[in-house]
Amino acid sequence: MKKVIIVDDEASGRQLIKEYLQNYKDLILLGEANNGVDAVKLINEFKPDLVFLDIQMPGMTGFDVLTHLEELPQIIFSTAYDQYALKAFEVHAIDYLLKPYTKKRFKTSIEKLYNNSNNKVRPLAESLLLEESQYPKRILVQSQNKLVTLSLEDVVRIEAYGDYSKIIVNDYSYLSNYGISTLEEKLNNNIFIRVHRSSIINLNKVKELNKYTKSYDVTMLNGDVVRVSRGYMDNIKKLMF
Repeated sequence: MKKVIIVDDEASGRQLIKEYLQNYKDLILLGEANNGVDAVKLINEFKPDLVFLDIQMPGMTGFDVLTHLEELPQIIFSTAYDQYALKAFEVHAIDYLLKPYTKKRFKTSIEKLYNNSNNKVRPLAESLLLEESQYPKRILVQSQNKLVTLSLEDVVRIEAYGDYSKIIVNDYSYLSNYGISTLEEKLNNNIFIRVHRSSIINLNKVKELNKYTKSYDVTMLNGDVVRVSRGYMDNIKKLMF
């Protein structure tokens, strides 16, 4: 059984999907939205497995909707505009239904869904590290078998984890598809500073700085202690007045 939500600003578009869904008893419709803002609220509340998502909508595009979700469901785009197809597949959507489409074409889309039932939208983590402004405010990270969005204000520190990174929020850690050097480039360096080849800290989460003969340790508000390596000592000294 898969829980489904339909998002389309046209009633006729929503009605067509509901009509076609009647042939699939394992796809249970939970609700529908006619704009991006309501879609975000609905999806975050009901946590569906699948969303049929329009792209051009009042106030917020379908791609904007994705960046505001706490968990990412599987996505089938349903739109009258073909110019977004490449971007849709870059975020690993299950399919891209170009209106008007037939029942046969809809069936093909559902078959793709069944064939990709274990294919989570994990690559979205790389595509959608928030591009809202010069510096992101949220980040998509891995939590067990799903993706969740974190506010960067809540991040205490970032730790290298092979080719990936661990994002630490209080006592919890999440996995990011980005390496630590890539994150360093994307984050606001007035807030997130590199203190070690394996560590970035959030200055707003620093409790105290402990000085030793030739080095420092940073104690974070969650109690974590992070070593400042010699190569990054200047980053810390710049903060001292």
